[in-house]
Amino acid sequence: MNLMQYIDKGGIIVYILIFLNIIGFTIIFWKFFTLPRKNAMIKKIKDKIDLSKNNINAQIEYEVQKLEIGLTYIKNIASIAPLLGLLGTVYGVFKAFETITAKGLGDPTVFSSGISIALITTIAGLIVAIPHHIAYNHFISQIDAIELKAKKDLIEDKKD
Repeated sequence: MNLMQYIDKGGIIVYILIFLNIIGFTIIFWKFFTLPRKNAMIKKIKDKIDLSKNNINAQIEYEVQKLEIGLTYIKNIASIAPLLGLLGTVYGVFKAFETITAKGLGDPTVFSSGISIALITTIAGLIVAIPHHIAYNHFISQIDAIELKAKKDLIEDKKD
């Protein structure tokens, strides 16, 4: 069986997962090319901060929060994908039992289609969730590092 046959066999849930994967990876590539420039991001934050005000931490947090745009989508995809895979699993097992009820257990191949759907959707859900979860954690780590360095640099600048 080729990949398209597996996708077709997984049904609508696999198509939803593919759609979510496309959205998620678009955001991941966008963040991958915009976030790694740590020093440039810190300079940008420094340029926007008004050191004469007392709420430097709040200003920094506001600017850092702008860097997190899009990450909520990645986090939600990482959370929802395994649940969609589980939904497909339940649906596939339901179809298998429905077939057993209609045709009996005389031929085990009768219910293998439902089990196949269950496994395909589970695999698809995990394939989508794992890279999104890794990417989300990576980007949050980068943003935290930017925030810490910006706070350190700007608080030192204010003391001078």
